[in-house]
Amino acid sequence: MLPEIEIQQTRNFRNNYHKAFVNIISTGKSMLQFNSDFLKPYNITPQQFNILRILRGKYPEALTIIYIRERMLDRMSDASRIVELLRKKGLIERNICEGNRRRMDVLLTQKGLNLLDEIEKENERIDNRLSSLKEQEILQLNFLLDKLRNP
Repeated sequence: MLPEIEIQQTRNFRNNYHKAFVNIISTGKSMLQFNSDFLKPYNITPQQFNILRILRGKYPEALTIIYIRERMLDRMSDASRIVELLRKKGLIERNICEGNRRRMDVLLTQKGLNLLDEIEKENERIDNRLSSLKEQEILQLNFLLDKLRNP
């Protein structure tokens, strides 16, 4: 759907840069909603999923909350609160560091690893969300999005 129609805009965009800006925001929101809907049956949020993936990336090494926060896609999220929710679900362990009592070490549990494995069985559903684009278009899209984030 064209961004003008989706946001019920009655006037033209002031230029194509403005249209692209609105289009990127609109598409981003649509992808975030798809991600939330995709993860809902697993009873986790996109932010929780992001933390689980960060932990799996360094598994079996334990990570600090600071390390996790620096790598999160949504840095506005409260990493400490999310870690606590994941701990209550049994998906991670959180331990006070022996050498520094203010530091928390966070480690993925087997239950957390199993959940990630289960979710990844559905990776094709995520890929299919972008299936209207050809492989070359996906490469171009990735290049352009990287370029926008790193001007």
